Amino acid sequence: MRSSLLFPRINRHTRVMPTRLGAAPMKNVEPIVRCVPPSNSLVEFGAYVGGKKVEAGGIPEAVRLVREHNEVNEVPDAYVWVGLHEPAAPEVEWLAEVFGLHPLAVEDAIKAHQRPKVERYGDSLFVVLKTVAFLDHEVAAASSEIIGTGEIMVFVGPDFVVTVRHGRYCPLGEIREKLEAKPKLIARGPTGVLHAIADHVVDKYLQVADLMQAELEEVEAAVFAEVSSRDINRIYQLKREMLELKRAVGPLQTPFNALPQRRSIPSEMREYFRDVGDHLSRVCEAVQASNELSDSILQAALARSNALANEDMRKISSWVAIISVPTMIAGIYGMNFEHMPELRSVYGYPIVIGVMVVACTLLHRAFRRNGWL
Repeated sequence: MRSSLLFPRINRHTRVMPTRLGAAPMKNVEPIVRCVPPSNSLVEFGAYVGGKKVEAGGIPEAVRLVREHNEVNEVPDAYVWVGLHEPAAPEVEWLAEVFGLHPLAVEDAIKAHQRPKVERYGDSLFVVLKTVAFLDHEVAAASSEIIGTGEIMVFVGPDFVVTVRHGRYCPLGEIREKLEAKPKLIARGPTGVLHAIADHVVDKYLQVADLMQAELEEVEAAVFAEVSSRDINRIYQLKREMLELKRAVGPLQTPFNALPQRRSIPSEMREYFRDVGDHLSRVCEAVQASNELSDSILQAALARSNALANEDMRKISSWVAIISVPTMIAGIYGMNFEHMPELRSVYGYPIVIGVMVVACTLLHRAFRRNGWL
């Protein structure tokens, strides 16, 4: 549900402090920028009660409905899920006031480009996930990148989930539709939403890791067939992208393995987070294996390139040695001294040509026998 249907037009101009009549205007006064509800960055929001989505006119009304429901029920089973895409600072700060988000986590969500992590602030969790996507060959050729990256920040509280996505990869609309289609899944609460997002992101890691493995195998076959500088550049590019993937998944392994032991994770959800941790361990192992394979391929490519260069040098040296024989003989008889043997011989010319041919033939056979030609 787009926010343009939920909120009226918001004045985004800065508010300037008024001055008294007749008083001199104040100098060096910074304009006051008020926090505003998310508008352009709001992808969708929803209030969920007992596994069902309820209608709400806006985020404040959704929060009110959820908290009123949780107050009168022994088991709090209602929460709000707000999804943002590359929001501005005032919009995130407005949500921070509504849900009581920690200022440090809010700052990380605004600036993006954060290290993957799981942090606890009071009774809420702040999770940063790197998103990855395997780019098409045309896009990769234009951007010199094979893997596209982004980020998803997730604020998880007792009665809310706020997702802030940066980048155009791994949209969350598919996850929301899947959860809403199954009341049993949406009824798991905020931690259930966190599990669905983490599971989706880790599955993308597995897909990208498998595609990178296929790329490495293709390059490996090309290297042992006929290596070129283009192949070596491709290997360097793959290795750089493997390091990017390693930076995305590596820091998550330890906090995700410890996540099921946190008190904020319900007991019925801990097995699901252990499963995500197992998948993440598989990704880390696959990335590590691909990284080592890329090192081996690079070393093999360099060794093969050096071997081909040495082979070319031997061929060149062999032909130089063969050509040097007739060049030497022609140089000697080209000095045109008056008193030189065989100059006035009738058979001098054919004898010299024959000597050149025989010498060059013997050298050629010797080089071929030794593998130089």
